[in-house]
Amino acid sequence: MSAERKAALVTGSTRGMGRAAVLELARHGYDVAVNYAKSREQAEKVVAEATALGARSVAVAADVADEAAVIRMAGAVKDAFGRLDALVNNAGVTIATPPSDLEGLRMSDWDRVFAVNVRGTFQVTRACVPLLREAPAPAIVNLASIVGLRPGPQPFPYAASKAAIVNLTRTLAGALGPKIRVNAVAPGWVVGEWMEQQLGDSYDRLMERRAKMTPLRRCVTPEEVAVTIVDLIEHNPFVNGEIVVIDGGYSATT
Repeated sequence: MSAERKAALVTGSTRGMGRAAVLELARHGYDVAVNYAKSREQAEKVVAEATALGARSVAVAADVADEAAVIRMAGAVKDAFGRLDALVNNAGVTIATPPSDLEGLRMSDWDRVFAVNVRGTFQVTRACVPLLREAPAPAIVNLASIVGLRPGPQPFPYAASKAAIVNLTRTLAGALGPKIRVNAVAPGWVVGEWMEQQLGDSYDRLMERRAKMTPLRRCVTPEEVAVTIVDLIEHNPFVNGEIVVIDGGYSATT
């Protein structure tokens, strides 16, 4: 195994927090695999950005809900880098149906959210464990959410899936120790495209209201989430099974 550069895989990394994690890892000397499900063009843009930061980077297609595709992805990472030191399970989906509309929630939507957010996280982790076990200090970081820890105005399947990620993170931390550390981050409201899609025309008004209710008087950025992800990977060798809330103190004070 080469000791020169470490390697990472970030799922769902064409935009938002996934893209930010790729670039932060590249800044810290990692070669990075950029996973995407549909948009190869966008993935190649992120690859180019990581390459400009000095990383070797490849785009790897896989719907994380598809086990065969996930296994192929793990093989592609091995072929590209020969090693894997860090895994960021970022891929996730949600739906538009509000929690107030019980009858409007289609169970097919529920199943798709859980297939990507929960099954996908487990499948990618399982496929990558053999590579991770060969690394000197491997780490996994999962993307949970503040709504996985407390109720919030999010669709039922999304909130429930993130609560499952909290439990899965802690269970994996026990199962994969002492070799592999597993933690998660739980962001609050994140500035940018994801919340724009969720809030629509009310984005500016509701984000401003949330910022006023937050002790730090703003909402978190994808780049700040990425800094915490990489910090868990790089600088916390005895932190395991933890869920790090990144919401500026909102959930601690409201």
